[in-house]
Amino acid sequence: MTIRRVVATGTFDLLHPGHLYYLEESKKLGDELWVIVARDANVRHKPRPIIPEEHRLRMVAALKPVTHAILGDKTDMFRPIREINPTLITIGFNQHFDETKLHQQLSERCLTPEIVRIGKYEDGDLCSSRFVVQRIIEVRGKNDTCNEESG
Repeated sequence: MTIRRVVATGTFDLLHPGHLYYLEESKKLGDELWVIVARDANVRHKPRPIIPEEHRLRMVAALKPVTHAILGDKTDMFRPIREINPTLITIGFNQHFDETKLHQQLSERCLTPEIVRIGKYEDGDLCSSRFVVQRIIEVRGKNDTCNEESG
């Protein structure tokens, strides 16, 4: 029996229901779910993570759908993929990967996983770390010092 390994990747800053949906849907596609958590230094396409990489890794590893969680490689994003040798790689609905280009890059490295884009989590507006930060600012304000002493 061949084990179907699925790899999901992401920053996973400020965990929210959209992250959980992505990982639950990814896990449904295989026997094991390996999650590669982006290194702080490698996050360049959006604001730097608020939560340090080691903390993000621990949070993701604790989630029920996750079989294994590791930090990404600092210089070669394909190294963990080679080591895991997945059957399938899932991409989140808002991740900036071109599936055709990614498939080509994998093929050049003799890697042949299927690539599946997971749809958007539709239940609620807090399905993005950016939206969570915006909500915190709206609700608590940039200078909410009234509750600091009691909180």
